[in-house]
Amino acid sequence: MINVTRSSMPSFEEYCEEVRGLWDSCWLTNMGEKHRALQAQLEGYLDVPHAILYTNGHLALENVIAALGLPAGGEVITTPFTFVSTTHSIVRNGLVPIFCDVNERDYTIDVTKIEALITDRTVAIVPVHVYGNLCDVDAIEAIAEKHNLKVIYDAAHAFGVKYRGKGVANFGDASMFSFHATKVYNTIEGGAVCFADDALVQVLNDMKNFGIRGQEKIAYVGGNAKMNEFQAAMGICNLRHVDDEIAKRKAVVERYRTRLGGVSGLKLCADQADTVHNYAYFPVVFDGYKYTRDEVFEKLKKNEIIARKYFYPLTNDIDCYRELPTAGADKTPIAKYIADRVLTLPLYADLAAEDVDRICDLILE
Repeated sequence: MINVTRSSMPSFEEYCEEVRGLWDSCWLTNMGEKHRALQAQLEGYLDVPHAILYTNGHLALENVIAALGLPAGGEVITTPFTFVSTTHSIVRNGLVPIFCDVNERDYTIDVTKIEALITDRTVAIVPVHVYGNLCDVDAIEAIAEKHNLKVIYDAAHAFGVKYRGKGVANFGDASMFSFHATKVYNTIEGGAVCFADDALVQVLNDMKNFGIRGQEKIAYVGGNAKMNEFQAAMGICNLRHVDDEIAKRKAVVERYRTRLGGVSGLKLCADQADTVHNYAYFPVVFDGYKYTRDEVFEKLKKNEIIARKYFYPLTNDIDCYRELPTAGADKTPIAKYIADRVLTLPLYADLAAEDVDRICDLILE
């Protein structure tokens, strides 16, 4: 079977060596040696002043939205073409998601439609970098400055991406990264919030560790979202190899492009200009092809190849959000069109060229 992804992992021996000291210290969580080391290494790799580690990306996003002190009931402009965690993070903070459509080029938020959605209740924008494709960060920055809005990027797909020489973690007020096992870079489960504002460091640490600032001092009503030492150790190992992993993923993507590029009815994302890519996903939109997206999905599945309808359904069309005033996939027609036709094909560093060819043969035959 070929799954849609496969987790990148160091050798068994490398990981065992990395965690060996934990049997001496018996320090398994609470920001131990591995946690602190990974935090420093990620700040260096991502070229960002601050990276606060979390046990998963969802809590990282939920916490940073809360940390910015947005007023309850405020409206947050976001996209429905995302994993449901993005919208959940907004709603669980007592905020109202306002869904903006995406553009047809890279499926990120359509910056030409944002300002029409801004009201006197708008407090922030939560754009999503999709498939490793970056939002139009320049336009979003200009809109945010004009209307005095916070910008929190869901960068779950964008680890390691750079735009005009600048790491993606440096845009907006903050960026959230997911280090889930399915991502380009993983810590088994995990995530991080990256930002420049020194004032956010204390509040985010309070939020993820019960507000504890000392053995007898609890200064904040916080929760528990700490990354443990085994996760951090996996992250340290994987960070050593992530550039090589991305290079291997690039080779897989190039093979797909050679086989599927220029085929009538198949739409592939073009490489973004001035961008260093991470090759996180390989989406194909079946638009007028001889088979529908769902037919291709089933055909691959019968041959033990698992692709993914990613993202489908849209978050503005799932059960728990259908009653929102701005819900309804018909209100975001481009996102709906893509969601009904897109399929992300298997992509991981060790996917063999002959397996890529087998997948392409099944699609093209």
